[in-house]
This record gives sequence, structure tokens and C-alpha cells, in this order.
Amino acid sequence: MRFVTFSAKGEEGLAVAAAGGALHGLLASDAHFPGDLGSLIRRGARALEEAGRRLLGGPSFQQEEVRFLPPLGRPPKIICVGLNYHEHSRESGFEQPSYPALFVRFNSCLLGHRAPLVRPRVSRQLDYEGELVAVIGRPGRHIPKTSALEHVIGYSIFNDASIRDYQMRTTQWTVGKNFDGTGAFGPWLVTADELPPGARGLQLRTRLQGKVMQSASTAELIFDVPTLVTLLSEAFTLEAGDVIVTGTPSGVGFARKPPIFMQPGDCCEVEIEGIGTLVNPVVDEGQAVPAERLP
Repeated sequence: MRFVTFSAKGEEGLAVAAAGGALHGLLASDAHFPGDLGSLIRRGARALEEAGRRLLGGPSFQQEEVRFLPPLGRPPKIICVGLNYHEHSRESGFEQPSYPALFVRFNSCLLGHRAPLVRPRVSRQLDYEGELVAVIGRPGRHIPKTSALEHVIGYSIFNDASIRDYQMRTTQWTVGKNFDGTGAFGPWLVTADELPPGARGLQLRTRLQGKVMQSASTAELIFDVPTLVTLLSEAFTLEAGDVIVTGTPSGVGFARKPPIFMQPGDCCEVEIEGIGTLVNPVVDEGQAVPAERLP
């Protein structure tokens, strides 16, 4: 199933994306509303499946009528992996890592499908990074690799938009990865049963203004999803609803000659086979998106 967190008529709702693109769901004020996606994930896969069946019986919402929100607006942790494709490590000037390069994002940076990525007033170096997301469903610590995928409830897409000059000001990347309006997440959560194990072998493409800038298979990840789950759980407890952003392939803007950064008026799309396409226009900080420019 594909779970969509959205807002309509001034309140939040949860829906399932059906064949043909229609969303079937309920608003939070409905007596039969099953709860938000985060609470359902904490209750387990069976609760999520039962909620999906209930939502499919709800009224229909057209995608153009709703505002997409991040599937999980307040995940317990957003754990990001850098340099997780061989060619991206090379283009960034780093050797292939022997252990994942980890950093974190904050909930305050998140935005949903069709919402604008924001180029801040203090920088012109807004870069794109298309990435696969794995969402933890079952908590755990010291998780063996053989059972790691039992802890993953679903997958989504992330655009890890980065403010490169701020990212490179220190040896820690945190500040350049956490500007408001730079963590695009969505359009939905696809349950793990709809995809190959570990979402392996899916084609990922990032397009800027319709031009393909990144293209790779998730089979090329240096540290794949089960490996990441195992290594992360050596250090800390993975909680239900934790988001693992697994890394971007080569082709990012700052590594090109000359560099290519996202500009106001651009549209960036990240597509992952079997999951969908995350689409976001680009604006300057403080600028609204004209309705005719919405994707």
C-alpha cells in the first residue's frame, strides 16, 4: 500500500493512493480516522494494514485538491548517509568509506511533495540529492543482518537538498543539511511488501528542469539497507518511525564543471522505480510559488 499524509479543508488527513492516482482516505476529524502514520507504524504492520483497508473505503480526494505533507512529519530520528555510492564518493573527492558517513537532519527542514524547496537568502549554492528512504517499523538494538529487513516497514523518496557553501564550512555537515525548506520527503510511504527485499535494484533518477542529472540503481549502494540497519543498531536503538536516508548517487551539482545549482523557477524531480516521483519547485526565501508553476 501507498500511504499519503495530506491536508485538506484546513485539517490533516491520511489516505491510500489507489490505482489511477486517486487518494482514498479520511480527515482527522472523521470518527473512523485510524490515526496518523507515525502512530500506526508504532502499533505495527497489522495495524497499518487494517488502517489501509479502512482508508480505501473512505471518500476520494484528487491529488490536485490536497496539500501533500511529508509522510512522517516528526520522525524520532532522521539518519542520513553520505558517500554511499562509489562514483559519488569519487566525484566528491573522498575515498570509498569503510564505515558509513553519518549525519542527521532535523524535523524543521522537512517539506512534502509539490512544496517549494527554498534557496536561502544567505547562499546561492542549493544543490539536489535524490535518495532512497527506508522507514523503521519494528524497534531494535544489535539487529543481525539476517533479520534486519524485518525491522523495515516501508520506503519513500528524499531530496537531500544541500547548501554547499555552509556544508563545507566545517568538517561536520550538519548546518548545510538543515536549512528550513530543504528536506523534501514523499510523496508517500510504500510498504515493504510491494518492493524487492531492501528495495534493491531499483532505478533512481533525479531530473532538474526535465534533464536527467543523476541515474543509478539502488543495487550500487556501498552499504545497503540491511547493512545500514545492522550498523546503526550497534550504536543506538532504532525506533519505530525512524527515517534512514540512504545516500545519493553521482551527478550532484557542485561536482559538475561548471557547478550547477538549483535556481528559483526550477523544478526538481526525484523518481525511484516502484515508488514514485517526488516533485518540488524551487523558490527564493520569502518568495511564494505562483499557482501556474506548481507541478
